[in-house]
Amino acid sequence: MLASEGRPFSRATILKVVELTDDSGEVHVLSIARIWGVALGFPNPWLLPSKREWAQQRDQVAAAIHELKALGRTAHGSVIGARNPTRRINAEALRLGCTAIVMGADAPQNRLIADLVWSQEPYRVQKKAGMPVYLVLG
Repeated sequence: MLASEGRPFSRATILKVVELTDDSGEVHVLSIARIWGVALGFPNPWLLPSKREWAQQRDQVAAAIHELKALGRTAHGSVIGARNPTRRINAEALRLGCTAIVMGADAPQNRLIADLVWSQEPYRVQKKAGMPVYLVLG
């Protein structure tokens, strides 16, 4: 699985997926559209991803699928809205029977603030996944 917490898929992550899969392997591309939370215990429209944010995530997934197909891999993808990307990415990988997850990542931050920073989500996925997670810096 090629996954993202919302960041664009870099060429390096796509090449890492190609390296890890054989010619008959199928790649699922997943991107998370961030749900910002709830107010008073109820979801509110202004906390959900906007149409523009959904479209941006769909475009990123479509571009990654196009590039994977150009490199000779079978690929399909989806965009899911989630408040907790770690849980959703891991659940989707298990549901789809994936053997590994590849994600782009920033450099690791101080452990004290890492759980508070959205850009550190790939490290949380790696920590909680029940399969290999390959993080590509950059």
